[in-house]
Amino acid sequence: MAEAGLTSTDFERIEQSAAIQAITRPSLSYWQDAWIRLKDNRRALYSLYLIIALLMFTIAGPWVWRIDPGAQDVDQISQPPGTDRKATVVEPFVPWDGTTLIDTGTGLRLAPPATTQAVRIQWDPLTSTGTYRVYRNIFPLGEERAFGLPLAEVSGSDGLYFEDRLDLRPGTYHYAVVVLDEFGGPGERFETLEVELTRVITVYEALAKGLVASTNDIRIGDEVKLALHPFGTDYLGRDMLARLMAGAGVSLFIGIFAPFLYVLLGVVYGATAGFIGGRTDQGLMRFADFVVALPFLLFMILFKIVFGIGPGESGIMPMLLALVILAWPATARLVRGQILQIREEGYISACRLLGAKTTYLVVRHMIPNTMGVILVTLTFAVPSAIFTEAFLSFIGMGVAPPTPSWGSMCNEGLKTMLTYPHELVFPALFISITVLAFNLLGDGLRDALDARMRSRE
Repeated sequence: MAEAGLTSTDFERIEQSAAIQAITRPSLSYWQDAWIRLKDNRRALYSLYLIIALLMFTIAGPWVWRIDPGAQDVDQISQPPGTDRKATVVEPFVPWDGTTLIDTGTGLRLAPPATTQAVRIQWDPLTSTGTYRVYRNIFPLGEERAFGLPLAEVSGSDGLYFEDRLDLRPGTYHYAVVVLDEFGGPGERFETLEVELTRVITVYEALAKGLVASTNDIRIGDEVKLALHPFGTDYLGRDMLARLMAGAGVSLFIGIFAPFLYVLLGVVYGATAGFIGGRTDQGLMRFADFVVALPFLLFMILFKIVFGIGPGESGIMPMLLALVILAWPATARLVRGQILQIREEGYISACRLLGAKTTYLVVRHMIPNTMGVILVTLTFAVPSAIFTEAFLSFIGMGVAPPTPSWGSMCNEGLKTMLTYPHELVFPALFISITVLAFNLLGDGLRDALDARMRSRE
């Protein structure tokens, strides 16, 4: 120090307690650390919230939206969301004799008003003798001469008029009156008429539907609003929102309960095979390979026969049983591989030296250490089961009408896909969202439960 020009007075003594700063991190358990990393994964976290919302939609939804999913609203059949629900109050229906016409024009004429209660048309003779056929279409008549739906055949001697009351809905209709040729087919002479229909309702119908409290609260000419259907109605006038809630109960019951059972079976089977090892392990796994080779649809058909379920009846129990019996080998293989790895760890050997029994080792040490893999497997198994139920119901092997499920609703909506797409879009959208949410959550859980990715901060 002397050579450097420094002495002991040039240094200041610092107490050790003031120099040391404790750098610590909170002690986290395996599950606490996994939850922190799961929250950092926004896609997985939002998927978890979405799954919780779907469960609330299934469980609490029917308590809030108290509409019978099987109740039919014949005044609103196949109505998309946001449809005008106004209806004008009119007198009760009185049959028409074809003599009263306000419009005194020529050709094919309309007797106003044209409403959903009745459409009344009359026409002048198009030929001296012959028979006429009345058609109705929702599209204008084109060059292809597609007249539409045949409603009736009218003889010229019976009076040239017709009253249409067949499944009338608000909108535009195109009527055609065609002279039949000698072979009974549409001839060359015809008349067309475009008619705009308005929705009407009688006083007693409004009272029966609960739209008014008493007949004193409503008069002819007033407007009332029909029942609200936020997601529209299907081809029978049933509320789509109520049916989606009821269908969610069926789809999620199969999609969650069945995977829980066959994953549990696979865990027990795989843990037993992996821990015992040897010939027992080989024999058990060869049986699992045999189960994998069994055809699922064939067993589904056999179980429906055993349960006595005929065509058009819902096969929920056969589907559940087929999934539980045939879907467990994948989980068993995965758990067996984990057990084979864990049983060679040092702490397992130490427990054996201390006299731990096999059951204790499996239940206390091995299965908890594979819980992360089991949860991820269960999360990925749920969307697979939901899609299986939807597919089987779509082809008529699963849930059958009138019992709603998302798959059976897609099957029904396919028939009206071009004209009323909402009947197919909503159940298909719920299936897609649910499957996507469970897949994203499973992907996030796989990363969060990986012990090698534990936080080191």
